[in-house]
Amino acid sequence: MAMALGRSSAPHLLPNLHLNNSISFFCSQSLTLSQQHIRLQKVHKLRSLLSQGRINTAKRFLNSLLLSKDPFFSSSSELHALVSRPLFSNTLLWLCSNSKTLNHATDLYSSMRKDGFLPSTHSINRLLQTLVASQQFEKALTLFTDIVESGIRPDVFSYEKAVQAAVMLKDLDKSFELMGSMEKEGVGPSVFVYNLVLGGLCKVRRIKDARRLFDEMIHRNMVPNTVTYNTLIDGYCKVGEIEEGFSLKVRMKAPNAEPNLVTYNCLLNGLCGSGRVEDAREVLLEMEGNGFLPVGFLCVIFDDHSMCANDHGSLDGNGIRIHERTYSILLNGLRRVGRTEKAKEVFAKLVDNGVVPGRISYNILVNAYCQEGDMEKAILTTEQMEERGLKPSCVTFNTLISKLCEIREVDQAEKWVKRMIEKGVSPTVETYNSLINGYGRVHDFVRCFEILEEMEKTGIKPNVISYGSLINCLCKDRKLLDAEIVLGDMAGRGVSPNAEIYNMLIEASCSLSKLKDAFRFFDEMIKNGLDATLVTYNTLINGLGSNGRVTEAEELFLQMSSKGYNPDVITYNSLISGYAKSGNTTKCLELYDKMKTQGIKPTIGTFHPLINACRREGVVTMERMFQEMFQMDLVPDRVVYNEMIYSYAEDGNVLKAVSLHQQMIDQGVDSDKVTYNCLILAHFRDRKVSEIKHIVDDMKAKGLVPKTDTYKILVKGHCDLKDFNGAYFWYREMFDNGLLLNARICYQLISGLREEGMLREAQIASSELSSRGLNNMDD
Repeated sequence: MAMALGRSSAPHLLPNLHLNNSISFFCSQSLTLSQQHIRLQKVHKLRSLLSQGRINTAKRFLNSLLLSKDPFFSSSSELHALVSRPLFSNTLLWLCSNSKTLNHATDLYSSMRKDGFLPSTHSINRLLQTLVASQQFEKALTLFTDIVESGIRPDVFSYEKAVQAAVMLKDLDKSFELMGSMEKEGVGPSVFVYNLVLGGLCKVRRIKDARRLFDEMIHRNMVPNTVTYNTLIDGYCKVGEIEEGFSLKVRMKAPNAEPNLVTYNCLLNGLCGSGRVEDAREVLLEMEGNGFLPVGFLCVIFDDHSMCANDHGSLDGNGIRIHERTYSILLNGLRRVGRTEKAKEVFAKLVDNGVVPGRISYNILVNAYCQEGDMEKAILTTEQMEERGLKPSCVTFNTLISKLCEIREVDQAEKWVKRMIEKGVSPTVETYNSLINGYGRVHDFVRCFEILEEMEKTGIKPNVISYGSLINCLCKDRKLLDAEIVLGDMAGRGVSPNAEIYNMLIEASCSLSKLKDAFRFFDEMIKNGLDATLVTYNTLINGLGSNGRVTEAEELFLQMSSKGYNPDVITYNSLISGYAKSGNTTKCLELYDKMKTQGIKPTIGTFHPLINACRREGVVTMERMFQEMFQMDLVPDRVVYNEMIYSYAEDGNVLKAVSLHQQMIDQGVDSDKVTYNCLILAHFRDRKVSEIKHIVDDMKAKGLVPKTDTYKILVKGHCDLKDFNGAYFWYREMFDNGLLLNARICYQLISGLREEGMLREAQIASSELSSRGLNNMDD
């Protein structure tokens, strides 16, 4: 077995390589002598870097050999075959075991095993770790099984990665099997392994099995840590066995397992989820005592004055006196996590305990219901407020009016404005701004201008938000000229436009491909003493890139950097998108690496253009990008799934296309017509036409009506496979639905029908083609 490599130590390679074998190998690949010589030089350089201990440089050099646009070696297995030395191949395996060259690493491992080489445990562990990190859990388990069967003795780390893979696959039986193997091999399960399996059991609600495993830890004199306890406590709370969770918390002792915020949150979540608000008292008290809640917090919820920290919340002769702001914090906190009903319940409890609610607490509840879109309860809460003798404030009315305008219920919003006035509450500038925004959303710009006039008549001067709301709606409606007129009007009325308004105009100009206007607004903005913002530069960079002017986009990128603006993820996404559209995949990947180097985490928006660009590099590169998304805890959306499925379709890999579509469904991502078109294409490329009608039927069942693009794929797909009967079937359905093929595919169909002797069908299609005026070959 080859020696294990230290993390910082350089491997020492044997100096004598079998160069004759190397030349024979290269000759078998039909390479020229010059190409052979260059490749040998590359291998010697890699050996030299490794022998000098320059590991990082060796990694980069190896990536250049394998991952460049025109790689010197198609796989690391070629290097293995060339050198055919255990130590070199083992070192190579260690180097390749990273996310970028993971496929090369697995191929190399297979080649090494085929040649009888046994990699070191250190290299195996690195490969296992990378597979698990890349969420290739099945491959990780397969690798682990193979190394055990080959005679390599796994260490604790090897087992930990295997158990982790099994748990992630929800194969808990395999997890227990691995734990048993650890015991037999004398590398007993670690606390980390126990925590992994405990978590897996709790996720599938096998709480009894989880408890038995926990008790086994204690029996083996292992010391559970905070993670162990929190995992089991959370499991108990989620299945409603909250008392068991509390009993475990009592057993948590420093220094290994002291209760932390996660512990208390699990317990509170269990109690509140079961409606046991009163029982949360002791938990909150303990949290307060341990510094997890501010002192005095409990007295705003419970009627025990001994909990109050000062006179502001203590009892007096008439009962409880609690400052409204204090209990409003709790109500607002519940609102922020979407637990409006719980906030209402706490609110009612406060009232039952003698607290006289004020406008702030009612406004919080009104706002909470509005955010949830439950206008009925929001209005009911306002009415209850009045019943208690509290006059709704302008905040109350404005909250309701703003939400009604947001959901385009402008008629209802107008009624509430009238009611507001009837109640003696004067509309504010915020009231009118909401109305302008609402009418702008429904494209009633005449009413928007009327509201501006009403504001002037009532003595309320429109502010920058008033004009900004109108300009924003005009820009979104592609009425750039009208938006510019409003810009001039606001300036004439003494309201200075801000950077946000100029950004709206710049974005609208870019979206209409009017880059000259975009830069005119940019220059005017600077001339008026306004500093361009990061949004300004990002919008212009995106506009330039979208219109194929990527060189200018990068120049602007450099300009903004020189002026002290730090590019963000949107900046990089815009540049990557621009280069993707121009077909420059190398530049896209370069920018992707640069943003990560600068500590900017890619978003799902980064991968939209990136995966599209990587299609030119092939499926392997796309899959690498796809896996990196998971490593960054990013969940693929429909755009990403469609790109991947289309790539597999183009590659004729129907199995991967269907598998990824199932993953898409499992992730809760809805399919669209593009998804189904890709699946249809994949089946055609793989010549599996029997499933195509089922796909179309499923598409229709989902409410997705096939249009021309789908039928074109169906008709042309059958024609390409010389199945003209099948092509005519889809042509007939398409024509009956009032849709037309282009002339080229029609002629392909008609010619095929004639060749197959289906003259009647050919005549019908030909007549229909002529009747629709399709008498040329244009697409």
